[in-house]
Amino acid sequence: MEINKKQHWENVFATKKETEVSWYQEKPETSLQFFERNKIPKTSRILEIGGGDSYLIDNLLEQGYESLTLLDISENAIERIKKRLGENAEKVNFVVSDVLDFTTFEKFDVIHDRASFHFLTKPEDIQKYIDLINHISAENAYYFVGTFSESGPLKCSGLEITQYSEDKFQQIFGHHFEMLNSFEDVHKTPFETTQNFIFCEFLKKIS
Repeated sequence: MEINKKQHWENVFATKKETEVSWYQEKPETSLQFFERNKIPKTSRILEIGGGDSYLIDNLLEQGYESLTLLDISENAIERIKKRLGENAEKVNFVVSDVLDFTTFEKFDVIHDRASFHFLTKPEDIQKYIDLINHISAENAYYFVGTFSESGPLKCSGLEITQYSEDKFQQIFGHHFEMLNSFEDVHKTPFETTQNFIFCEFLKKIS
């Protein structure tokens, strides 16, 4: 039986504290270094896909970023981050949606996805996601993606995932994006276990 994705994630964020999920990071250094390394302007239109209640948005607000959109399938996750941000939540555009159902007329300068894309396992869903990223990215947009690597876990939060390598990323995003950087990184979970990730930075090609 196919798992109801929304139900699954609503339950995760309703029953687990932020330190009880494997992706918890008090300071998302890898993502913040991407913004620093590429000198992303503070006025950039930024979309975080599957951000849940991660601390990236808190840090970007602290650094003075002005145009932030956080998309997540779980309303519970978004309510949790809104509560944590307090008045600062008003500075963020929150969207409750499955990424595959997301529609917008906005074009983003930066699209960030850490540990969301790898939950797509069907070829047609992966293709739909690729088409979406291409469609909603502005000229010269950056796309930063992190997934489990080929030496990382096969499941996350009880769900199957798709592992990636630099070559695999190049094959699926290389038509529309130029790969600027690729590296592996070991994430230490709150449970003292480790997960091997691969991160890739892309720049939208001029069409």
